[in-house]
Amino acid sequence: MVGLARPRTLRDVALVLLGAAAMHFISSFLGPSADHLSSIIVKTQVSSEYVHDAGQPNPVPAPARDQRQDPAQELLEPLKDLPDAVDTSYTIPETTILSHAPGWTLFRNIYMSNGTMYIVTSRPSSFPDISLMTSTGLAAENTPENIAARMPTSEDMAFLTPQEAQDLWGGDVDKLEKNRIWSVPGNTFIINEPSQFLDHYYHFCAEWLLGAWAFWQGAFKAIVSPETAAKTTAPPVHRAIFANAGAHGWRDRPGFNSYVFRAAFPALTVEVLEDWDDRIIATSSPTAPRRAWHFDTVLFTDRSAAFRGPICGSQTQRIAAEATEHMRKAGNLTKLWWEPVRRAVLRFAGVDQRTLDLGVKAEAVVSANTRMQPGAAAVDGSSSRATSGLYDSDIVVTYISRQASRRHLLDDDHAALVEALQEMCGKHGWELNVVEAEKLSKEEQLAIAARTTVMLGVHGNGLTHLIMMPVTPVSTVIEIFYPQGFAHDYQWTTHALGMRHFAIWNDTYRTMPNKPDVNYPEGFQGTEIPVHAPTVVRVIEERIAGLHPL
Repeated sequence: MVGLARPRTLRDVALVLLGAAAMHFISSFLGPSADHLSSIIVKTQVSSEYVHDAGQPNPVPAPARDQRQDPAQELLEPLKDLPDAVDTSYTIPETTILSHAPGWTLFRNIYMSNGTMYIVTSRPSSFPDISLMTSTGLAAENTPENIAARMPTSEDMAFLTPQEAQDLWGGDVDKLEKNRIWSVPGNTFIINEPSQFLDHYYHFCAEWLLGAWAFWQGAFKAIVSPETAAKTTAPPVHRAIFANAGAHGWRDRPGFNSYVFRAAFPALTVEVLEDWDDRIIATSSPTAPRRAWHFDTVLFTDRSAAFRGPICGSQTQRIAAEATEHMRKAGNLTKLWWEPVRRAVLRFAGVDQRTLDLGVKAEAVVSANTRMQPGAAAVDGSSSRATSGLYDSDIVVTYISRQASRRHLLDDDHAALVEALQEMCGKHGWELNVVEAEKLSKEEQLAIAARTTVMLGVHGNGLTHLIMMPVTPVSTVIEIFYPQGFAHDYQWTTHALGMRHFAIWNDTYRTMPNKPDVNYPEGFQGTEIPVHAPTVVRVIEERIAGLHPL
């Protein structure tokens, strides 16, 4: 007699589910390699009447475990694009330099113990003098005492022979002990300067970051092509360590430093002074054997060391100049080297692709026009497109007003300048923006900068937005100074990015190669800076017409 199948009760279902859950947890903890578990098969099917709404089809069978898409697994993946791992367990690799300019040194295998950076080498004479690589990290003052106080000693950076390193940090070979070295993998920026300049938008973004990126790109001979200008072949940067600046020491009051840094490097880990002190303390215990941190690849930057170089110290007073000129002379910087950073920030700010492409497309138009045979028709659609690569509707003039701040124009001259700019732009069909930055969000400011062809204003922090301008054949920065006054800041940055800079002294202007000397006359920081509006208009119109090429 064949027995009738008994219907499953809720109790049966609960027991089956409980048993299945128990087996799942056991297999998860013991792993699939356990032979006594791998042969067990548990059937966990239950009647659909207890697990589905009436009328719903049976579920699709779950995919095999190795086919499931489990987002949590991504958290366990190792960092990508890291250099080949260096095992410091039983060997202490020697330090090498991949590239160096005063204040900018790219190391492989550098060590830190008790606050001292150690170079392990059997050939110390092959390295630059440590004064061109590091300093004591103190704030800079232009006094003999302070200059001397910033000179590094062996407590800041020192050389060790491989044997000396082994004696300090090596394990007992006879006991098969590992070295007392803890490796920090990946690519690291170590910024060895205080917050004195780091907490300023210009000095952080348009000076330090600009120099760091130029040096990083150049050292790896990175390629950035017009077709994919958001991408670079340079390896990624995994962390930045501000060894002498706290959490607020590298942030500016308006908040652009952190905004730009996070947008450009979204996966970057940031350590600050307190974290660096943690690393120092961890390797300085007097009761424990000596130990060290090993950094795989480090771009070590130092402001004071850069000022000891001939370009920064004697010519430009810009630390980034040592980095960019070194790589430019080596032929390692492509024309679009800054574009990956610029585009990453602007995309984060919501700028559209057409605007991002203004520069590369304008360059392509002008290049095509110059290759045309004599007598061939020039590009049409705009009276200035042959020289600018832009339609008139794409030419944007942005005047950054400082009338609500210290250091600004005479009120009457400001009003006359705005009126003249309005008349000029109306005549040509150009866009004009008169910007009071403090009244706009970061995104609004960056959106304007992203499409600006000509940026002008009195010397001041607002001009830092020039680093987000598209580099076209006629891109221009016009900086208004008190007559006879001049500072390198924005002039140097403008030319480093491939644009032209004009210094305006009321009714006269100066541009390369007739750059003025640095000068801070009385009235430089004042509120009575004059400007002759027709002079500014003439410079802009001549520049767009192609009369002041680079």
